[in-house]
Amino acid sequence: MIKKLFRFILKTFVWLIVISVLWVVAYKWLPVPVTPLMVIRAVEQNQEGKNLVWKHDWVPLDNISKNLQLAVICSEDQNFLNHNGFDMKAIEKAYQDNLKGKRLKGGSTISQQTAKNVFLWPQRSWTRKTLEAYFTFLIELIWTKERIMEVYLNSIEMGPGVYGAEAASRYWFGKSAARLTRHEAAAIAAVLPSPLRYKAKPASTYIENRKQWILRQMNYFGPLNYEVKE
Repeated sequence: MIKKLFRFILKTFVWLIVISVLWVVAYKWLPVPVTPLMVIRAVEQNQEGKNLVWKHDWVPLDNISKNLQLAVICSEDQNFLNHNGFDMKAIEKAYQDNLKGKRLKGGSTISQQTAKNVFLWPQRSWTRKTLEAYFTFLIELIWTKERIMEVYLNSIEMGPGVYGAEAASRYWFGKSAARLTRHEAAAIAAVLPSPLRYKAKPASTYIENRKQWILRQMNYFGPLNYEVKE
């Protein structure tokens, strides 16, 4: 019985790995139609008696302004082009800040956020963090940086019931994601830490200050080139 149980567990583990790898391989080319967070938000809206709001329009990375691509890198993960999914310096800094009792911050990279958004659920737990690390390793191994950015910008929550760059651009500024200016891109990037709490337009004093900081970082960063990797 013990041997049979062991074989069953081993086979289950192997199949889970195979399925997860095939899942990641498929999303190397296919658009991501829905994420767990989108479903969770829809259920929350229904439970609260609100009208269902679900805005999500997948577009290729070439149809997303380089301004927005650069803005989210400067806002969320300035080492995105250089790391392999994990920014150890950022993780160490977050850990030290947490030990000092400062406001809790994560050390998540854009790759980690993409893995969480597409394949997992939002609640924090050691199980989810472990799976997040696993899927982050897979997407960094199988996808390109451009593909990670494309999936990230098409899947991330950017407003109440608003997911992805195209839907967010039309929701906040009434234009396509391809036409976003630097200031508009910085405004959208500024709300990403809490898109249900903050507005890209009209911007609060906090968001306006954050937007100006992102714009300065964009100037320091310079032109975006995915081929450059130290």
